[in-house]
Amino acid sequence: MNRPAAVGVELPGMRSPAVGFEAPFEMLLACHERVERMLDLLTRLRSHLTQIGCDAQASTAAADVMRYFDLAAPQHHLDEEFHVFPAVLALQDGRLDLLVYRLKQDHLEMEKSWVQVSKALARVVDSGFKAWMPFSDAEHTHMDAFVAIYKDHIQNEEGLVYPAAKRALDSEQLQVMSRDMVRRRSGEQSGRG
Repeated sequence: MNRPAAVGVELPGMRSPAVGFEAPFEMLLACHERVERMLDLLTRLRSHLTQIGCDAQASTAAADVMRYFDLAAPQHHLDEEFHVFPAVLALQDGRLDLLVYRLKQDHLEMEKSWVQVSKALARVVDSGFKAWMPFSDAEHTHMDAFVAIYKDHIQNEEGLVYPAAKRALDSEQLQVMSRDMVRRRSGEQSGRG
């Protein structure tokens, strides 16, 4: 959904054409684009809150970020954990193996960090616009760490891990991956990864 959330905190338009699950790696890249859009929205939301304060537009933007990282991002991580990472590990390339183990650890760190970021954003959504307290230094630190880990994570996946996994998986494995991606999302409301 690409609806305006606020002047200065609206959701930016997609840069790439829509892709489907029949092209799983293109879908993973599209998911990364959505992650980057949500991280950008989080950054602009923080600026909006500092400059303008908590208003309906800020609440909508915070809810959009929360919805994405609560629903779609975990599915994307599962795509990688179930299909991408095992394919790369099967190559038995020591350098890539170490990177995959680090990326798996990143997923755990992202989940842990998201708990703190989500709590801060929930205050924006639930504030009623009058009693909202600005983010604490600790909350800003959690948000900075959350954005940084995702950006580094995406760079490593797109630059090294996805190309290796794509080479490692045959057409039948790609079809299994596609079906699994669709199956796990069939009941969710968040749309695509």
